[in-house]
Amino acid sequence: MKLAILYGTETGNAEMLAEDLQSALEADHEVSVANLSDIAPEDLDGDTFYLVVCSTYGDGELPASAQPFGAALDAGDPDLSHVHFAIFGLGDSAYPDTFNGGSAVLAAALAQRGATMIGDRVTHDASGPDLAEDLALPWAEAVIAEAATRLGAAA
Repeated sequence: MKLAILYGTETGNAEMLAEDLQSALEADHEVSVANLSDIAPEDLDGDTFYLVVCSTYGDGELPASAQPFGAALDAGDPDLSHVHFAIFGLGDSAYPDTFNGGSAVLAAALAQRGATMIGDRVTHDASGPDLAEDLALPWAEAVIAEAATRLGAAA
C-alpha cells in the first residue's frame, strides 16, 4: 500500500515519530514522510493513504509546521473527497483544556473538506506512562489494515 506520513510539529517530536513509523512500515509498504509545511492540500491524492502525526501548540492550536497547511485548507476550501487519512495526536494532559487540540483541529478541517478518516483519532499523553512510539505503531498497523479492507488495497 502506498503510504504518506505527514507530520505537523513545533519541537520535532512529531517528525521523529513520523520517521520511526516510516522505518517500521517501509519493509511492507511504499512509505514517504513529509512535513505538512512542505505540501499543499491539492497535492493529496486518492492513491495514497495518509498517516498524519500532529502535535499541539499554544491554546490547542496547530503547531508551527502545520499552520501553512491549515491556512491553505481554510483559504482554498479544496475538495478532498478522494482522500483517506488516519491521525495520531501528540499532547500533554497537564494542559487539560487544550490536550491534543492540534490533531483534533486538523482532523476536523480535513473531514470538513470531504476527506474520510479511517479509524479513531488516537492521542498520546506526554504526561502518561506510554512512549508515543509504543502507541503509534499498533495504531498505524490497525488503520492500515482497516484502510486496505475498506479501499480494496493490499495491506
